[in-house]
Amino acid sequence: QVQLVESGGGLVQAGDSLRLSCAASGRAFSTYDMGWFRQAPGKEREFVAAISWGGGRTSYADSVKGRFTISRDNAKNAGYLQMNSLKPEDTAVYYCAADRIRVRNGAPPDYWGQGTQVTVSS
Repeated sequence: QVQLVESGGGLVQAGDSLRLSCAASGRAFSTYDMGWFRQAPGKEREFVAAISWGGGRTSYADSVKGRFTISRDNAKNAGYLQMNSLKPEDTAVYYCAADRIRVRNGAPPDYWGQGTQVTVSS
C-alpha cells in the first residue's frame, strides 16, 4: 500500500523553474517505479517522466526532455521533478505516480497522488 502526496506547484513566469516533490508513505515505495503525469484543462492525461526503483533508468516525454529531471530518494520515501525553462504549455495539474512494475505512457499506474497545480504565465 502506497500513498503519494505532491507539493511544490505554483504560479511562475515563462523561463522560471520549479521543483515538485512527491512524499510517499508505505514501505513498498522504494521497490516501485515512480513517475509523473500531467493533465491540462481540456486535454487528456500526459506522461511526463518515470524513474526505476533504483534510479538507474529514467524516461521522459519528448516535450520535456532536456528541461525536466526526475529523481528519487528512497531513504526519504520521496520523488522529485525538477522543471526548468518552464513554458506556458507546461501548465497543468501534475500527478505523482507509482507502479509495482512500470510507470509508462498509455497505462494507468497502481497509485496516484492528489495532484499539484503548475501554472506558467507568458
